[in-house]
Amino acid sequence: MSDHIRKYIELKAPIARVWRALTDHEEFGTWFRVKLDGPFVPGQDATGRITHPGYEHVKWRATVVRMEEPHLFSFTWHPYAVDPEKDYSGETPTLVEFKLEERDGGTLLTITESGFDTLPDHRRVEALRMNEGGWTAQAHNIRAHIEGPLND
Repeated sequence: MSDHIRKYIELKAPIARVWRALTDHEEFGTWFRVKLDGPFVPGQDATGRITHPGYEHVKWRATVVRMEEPHLFSFTWHPYAVDPEKDYSGETPTLVEFKLEERDGGTLLTITESGFDTLPDHRRVEALRMNEGGWTAQAHNIRAHIEGPLND
């Protein structure tokens, strides 16, 4: 079993536009479907609530690791932490990295989530499976957000 998920998305937009969609907390919230409490700040927690139907009860929390404009945005979080009764703070979080490269007049966005091998055995397979599907959906969401729904 793999310990990471990786998605490649070619976007028809300048790297600055993609950077803004990733790092402006309101824009991020629009396509990621989360209502964030405030801006992303390296070394600080970003908190909010999921707005995706069926998951509105889920709190969103990530710790911003790096913001190296316009090429790298990363955070750690607890993957598929959807049970409001469970405390996930004792688990080692996974690392999510958004890497941006200029490519043929657009931007190649690489999304990588790594560290699933550190999760407890009883959560590892389900978290990897759910986040694999989740990142596929988020790749579609950011493309629709940046390029518009007619360019899907």
